Amino acid sequence: MARVRYGARTEAEIAAARTAGARLPDIWSTGVVAVWETDPDAVAAVLPPPLKPTDRPLARVNISKVDLPGYPLGAGSFAVAAAHDGVDGWYPLVMPMTHERALIGGREVFGEPKKLGEVVVDREGQNVRASLARHGIAFVEVRGTVAGELPPPQPAQKTDFYFKFLPAVDGSGFDGDPVLVHCLRNEKVRRLERIAGEVVLRESRYDPVADLPVRRLVEITLGEKTSDQRGKVVERVDARALLPYVHQRYDDPAQVLDGPPEGSA
Repeated sequence: MARVRYGARTEAEIAAARTAGARLPDIWSTGVVAVWETDPDAVAAVLPPPLKPTDRPLARVNISKVDLPGYPLGAGSFAVAAAHDGVDGWYPLVMPMTHERALIGGREVFGEPKKLGEVVVDREGQNVRASLARHGIAFVEVRGTVAGELPPPQPAQKTDFYFKFLPAVDGSGFDGDPVLVHCLRNEKVRRLERIAGEVVLRESRYDPVADLPVRRLVEITLGEKTSDQRGKVVERVDARALLPYVHQRYDDPAQVLDGPPEGSA
């Protein structure tokens, strides 16, 4: 009988897949990063406990393109500064990806708030435009001109905070305790340029980032970088405290209860 591809893999095949994933070469991306000071009350409002605001109410958008062979990828992140247990980092609210492959692993393994979307990074001469769009709305756009080279920073480790959870089958909360994940990234930058420009936030009921307005622009840069990542579960989270924030993960809170019609196969 020909092999049934949905059948169980052997231990050797599982080990080989794991080893191949561990040997990936550096993958370089080209991206725009914008950082600004926003409304401190808005930052505090979007942070689920036990995350806390930092001393400075910052928001950041990262919009990148990755030229993977045969698999070009657009990847974005909109995040606010946060702290947990003495560690400063970023709490992403939405992470648009242009391909399902990049979305699934991040959501299922790390708890990243990834969604399918459109990601654009364009440069024509000195003019730069980058945007994140979903449902026909470019809810974030960064535009400007290259204003000069910057010295690449030293390699650094950065932290993102994610909540990993499974909505309960009966819609009553969660199946099991949610966990808080620290995602650690070792980042290297080989080229960096300063952009003189602006950040435009557009109203979208699906991605309401306009609630975190640009009060004071800190910086916009265009760079080439690579990073790896590993996650660790740092604590289990009070389900009742996290439940009011679960809607952040979905376009419609009713999606938490989506399921097949009664009697369907």
